[in-house]
Amino acid sequence: MNLPKPSRRVVVLLAVLVPLIGAFLWLALTSGPLAAVPVTLTTVEMRPVTPTLFGVGTVEARYTYRIGPTFAGRVRRVEVQVGDRVEAGQLLGEMDPVDLDDRVAAADAALHGAESGVVAARAQVGDAQARRDFAGAQVARYEQLLLSRTASEDTAEAKRQEAQVAEAGLALAVANLESAEQDLVRVRAEREALVQQRANLRLIAPVDALVVSRDAEPGSTVVAGQSVVEVIDPSRLWIDVRFDQLGAGALRADLGARIALRSLPLDTLPGEVLRIEPRADAVTEEFRAKIAFSTLPEPLPRLGELAEVTVALEPLEPAPALPNAALQRRDGQLGVWVLDDAGPRFVAVETGARDLEGWVQIRDGLASGDRVILHSRVPLRPGRRIEIVEQIPGLPR
Repeated sequence: MNLPKPSRRVVVLLAVLVPLIGAFLWLALTSGPLAAVPVTLTTVEMRPVTPTLFGVGTVEARYTYRIGPTFAGRVRRVEVQVGDRVEAGQLLGEMDPVDLDDRVAAADAALHGAESGVVAARAQVGDAQARRDFAGAQVARYEQLLLSRTASEDTAEAKRQEAQVAEAGLALAVANLESAEQDLVRVRAEREALVQQRANLRLIAPVDALVVSRDAEPGSTVVAGQSVVEVIDPSRLWIDVRFDQLGAGALRADLGARIALRSLPLDTLPGEVLRIEPRADAVTEEFRAKIAFSTLPEPLPRLGELAEVTVALEPLEPAPALPNAALQRRDGQLGVWVLDDAGPRFVAVETGARDLEGWVQIRDGLASGDRVILHSRVPLRPGRRIEIVEQIPGLPR
């Protein structure tokens, strides 16, 4: 059978189309939708996982001192500025004494008068004692004279009455002395109260501290208990942190923590859980804890600055675990791509605790030794051709 020879035009067209179709097939198999997807693998391992808690809190001072007067008055002067470091006993400011100095002077005069009154009363007691003793001696002498009949009964009776009057005079002098001493105690107490009030007008730093606030300026009037200067102990800073109640049951004091301040996001500072607050927040479902710095940073963090805190809990028993990066969500389910002889298939898993190294426990869905796809260049689907590589450029191992 003689076939017709193709025309020159057909030959030329085939010569052009065949390379184009080959190039298209090559592109489809190497970089198109039919190309193998580069993936890296990991293996499910039996290993212990150290669960962690993450919380956000603010830097606070453990000890804050709000220093002000004990009664209403006008601010006379303030000696410090915000940010100043002060020493214990240093003068921070002073209130206007108004007439308090005059009242202290009057109390001094009253105290001097009361002391003089006590001295005079003691002298009167001494004089009365001497009169009583003399009268007693006279009674005894005239009793003897009465027995020898050299003195009359009337004279002896007169001496007895003089002795009784002397005894009453001594009792009166003793009572006056007690009254003068009690008056002295009262005047001294009143003076001490005025002196203490005068001393309270001087606003003194109770400890070595840092001034964080000036709440009143000279000339302003403040009430009793109102703060004029607020200082903190800069060596005692901590972080008030909130942790989600879910998984926080193992949180306890003395556990180590890592602190990341908002002003230093790339650096972490060591700390420890100082205490756990006994009351939880029922609305936000959070626990509150105090995290102390192991070593205070320099410069000191600002009060109220946000901080992120991570606490490592006690390690758990060894269980199947894999890197957290292998987990993916598909059609609302959390799972991983498992590689077997038929290719990649998606397996739903139930996860458990996670640690800071990126490992997560697998409670259900996988067994130790299963091969799992860790990274892929593009999203996977069942039956997709894959190519196992050591590392995908631009992605971590």
